[in-house]
Amino acid sequence: MRNYRLTLLACLLISLFLMGCVETMTDTQKGAAVGAAAGAVGGQIIGRNHQSTLIGAGVGALGGALINDAISQEKNKQGN
Repeated sequence: MRNYRLTLLACLLISLFLMGCVETMTDTQKGAAVGAAAGAVGGQIIGRNHQSTLIGAGVGALGGALINDAISQEKNKQGN
């Protein structure tokens, strides 16, 4: 239980650190950061081990980046 809380706290602190850089990040990078944080927390909740947390963070980062990149491209098409 202690490791679970420590991992969850680490994920939240890293997320807060990354959110401090939001103004200088592109939409794709923001999506990757948010996706990684959400994926890490989800992976930890589901698997309750470090491997699941890392897999969740990787999948979340990839998914968040892809989704926000597609949204950005769609906005650019509509704006032009």
